[in-house]
Amino acid sequence: GSATMSLFQSKIRKAKGAEPTELENRVSQAVYELQQNSDKLKQSLRELFICGAKDFDSAYVVFVPVPQLSGWQKLIRERNLIEELEKKFSGKHVLIIAERRIIRKESRSSRQLKQLRPRSRTLTAVYESILDDMIFPVEIVGKRIRVKLDGSRIYKVHLQADHKPSADKLEVYTKVYKSITGRDIVFEFPH
Repeated sequence: GSATMSLFQSKIRKAKGAEPTELENRVSQAVYELQQNSDKLKQSLRELFICGAKDFDSAYVVFVPVPQLSGWQKLIRERNLIEELEKKFSGKHVLIIAERRIIRKESRSSRQLKQLRPRSRTLTAVYESILDDMIFPVEIVGKRIRVKLDGSRIYKVHLQADHKPSADKLEVYTKVYKSITGRDIVFEFPH
């Protein structure tokens, strides 16, 4: 009924009061159900909410507020949050990423702004953070950029070999990362 509707909508807050999409409603409902029914998630999920969700074919990407990221990640690491959400979407991959804004490099005409761009808001930093969030709790141990003959770049990302994600997870990471950033990445596991 409309009562449950308004309850699960407490789990999503979009900028400027924009209406949630159907997927965003489904994700916030799933989060709300876990908050109600899962003993191991109940307490911690109360404080948390999402700010968006997007279907990338191979996965649902759930966007969360930057200040809440560590709270979400604690549940990913300690309480199997991703697995619990994936069960609710019959095995569809779910990735949780903080919603970050990129502040463009100032052009000559906009130089009056004089607002210093924090490093965390540069394109490079945001793209790096998206990758970190996406593969959490697996850690990146190294990166290399290979420039191909045609000038295009491949980002080689070295992950800890002892926490190797499944092959299909890695494929999902690669596809979603390319969709969000336009960058090609290859995961490697150095010994």
